[in-house]
Amino acid sequence: MRKLLGPFMLLCLLYGCSGAGYLPYAPHALTPSDLQSLVNSASSRNDVEPALVNAVVMAESAGDPSAISTAGAQGLMQLMPGTSAQCGLSNPFDPPQNVDCGTRYLRELLTRYSNNVELAVAAYNAGPGAVDAYHGVPPYAETRAYVSRVLTAYRNY
Repeated sequence: MRKLLGPFMLLCLLYGCSGAGYLPYAPHALTPSDLQSLVNSASSRNDVEPALVNAVVMAESAGDPSAISTAGAQGLMQLMPGTSAQCGLSNPFDPPQNVDCGTRYLRELLTRYSNNVELAVAAYNAGPGAVDAYHGVPPYAETRAYVSRVLTAYRNY
């Protein structure tokens, strides 16, 4: 069990979340093992490496299921309302629904970009339209930093 928790603790140190891998006072706080179980299930169903899903979750929400961005993205995988609607989510803050939808979206992006993780991650952040328009990672500082953060965590998982 200790081996299972280790990667989340490393990612939390990288992203500044609480030592346990979640925000302890968040309304839907998860233990690291509960979050890992959700990630493993969604990864298996959607054929996406758990390490990549973990890296996206940590970059997006630091493991906080109640996270809301200034752009309106919601939950663990910071789903935009349109993405949540495409998945048919009844509650984007429900951890199992959110992780499954975000992982399905990652699978779609990986398929679209021939399993190029860098492009899929860039599209997760900036949208596939931006990746297509620039024929690669868009020159946005936020997206480039995001891609670097996610890929570093993914490789170190």
